[in-house]
Amino acid sequence: MKIGVIGGGAAGFFAAIQAKSNYPSSTVIILEKSKKLLSKVKISGGGRCNVTNATTSISELSKAYPRGGKQLKKLFQKFNTIHTHEWFTSRGVELYAQDDQRVFPVSDDSQTIVDCLMNEVQKLGITIKTEASVKKIQPEENGLSLFLDDVNNIFFDKVIVAAGGSPKMSGLQWLADLGHEIKSPVPSLFTFNMPNEKVKSLMGVAVDQATTRIQGEKLIGNGPLLITHWGMSGPAVLVLSSFGARLLSDKNYQFNLQVNWTNEQNQEIVRQEILNIMTDHGQKQLQNIRPYMLPSRLWHFLLTKAELPLTQKWDEIGKKGTHKLIELLTNDIYEVKGKTTFKEEFVTCGGVSLQSVNSKTLESKHIPGLYFAGEVLDIDAITGGYNFQAAWTTGFIAGKLK
Repeated sequence: MKIGVIGGGAAGFFAAIQAKSNYPSSTVIILEKSKKLLSKVKISGGGRCNVTNATTSISELSKAYPRGGKQLKKLFQKFNTIHTHEWFTSRGVELYAQDDQRVFPVSDDSQTIVDCLMNEVQKLGITIKTEASVKKIQPEENGLSLFLDDVNNIFFDKVIVAAGGSPKMSGLQWLADLGHEIKSPVPSLFTFNMPNEKVKSLMGVAVDQATTRIQGEKLIGNGPLLITHWGMSGPAVLVLSSFGARLLSDKNYQFNLQVNWTNEQNQEIVRQEILNIMTDHGQKQLQNIRPYMLPSRLWHFLLTKAELPLTQKWDEIGKKGTHKLIELLTNDIYEVKGKTTFKEEFVTCGGVSLQSVNSKTLESKHIPGLYFAGEVLDIDAITGGYNFQAAWTTGFIAGKLK
């Protein structure tokens, strides 16, 4: 059997490795359109490669996927985070989990993961062709022909498409031409730009736990929040951008962000915290007693925003001042205008609809012998190693060629 894998990224490599492992006598060829292999693996996690997540609960794991979680829940029964851990460690790559559940190689160097995958491919005798861009797939009587240009084509018995996400619909047209439904791609996993907001002056300030909302919508994000020189980032923002990818695209990335700096959902509890400070530290200056251990720079910024002098004493702020403080702590509003890609980790929401593939095998419902893996599918996740886990899982399933 001759097996073609389109795409030299994480999902493509893993699918090729599985296909060759499952069918040792077959010929497996990886076709990568660029000169670079495993480029996302190399840059992910700031060059450390966030391989997977430490959660072992399939139910919790599948909640990290705004799109595809339901289908992945079944596939995770076959290959999940535990299997990923075992797969890499059994090949000499030691992994460790951070407190936030993100899993990295002990070397803290993504090259370790790249080398592991490259070694496995070489060991199995898988062929790699770079600068091999597939323009068209043509179904034949007993297989598929892949056209690299108008003239040259290569025949395969089975083909796995792991071409990655495309920022534009045109990049997926060749798959739409075969009858597959395509969910239009829009960016996911991005940070928020706030060109008109003074909060940018606090660049580098981080809050351990904050709650974020898109004003007028039900979406909620929480977790660490980081103020940047262009606006806001961190998991509390990235979760919103991921789950709200289509919604925010429809808004043209112009909306109001509500920030609860306390992460406390009951405003009365926050009120009680403020009243307790007024009782216990009434003669102290506002600037010197920080509720919820907020960073000093942020606390001083919020006081200024509330038009309360830093040197004013706690027992002098009155009802109006108290109300202003509680409102700012629990419902601070910032105008968002635009987005910025999170690090170099470009993730798209959209791709080949999961309605177009067999949910158990990832084989095309339209073209027999054609399978899909990775981000070319309408599957994406929040930050934390989940996108790579989807690549390993779908690569594993597609590589069964069943």
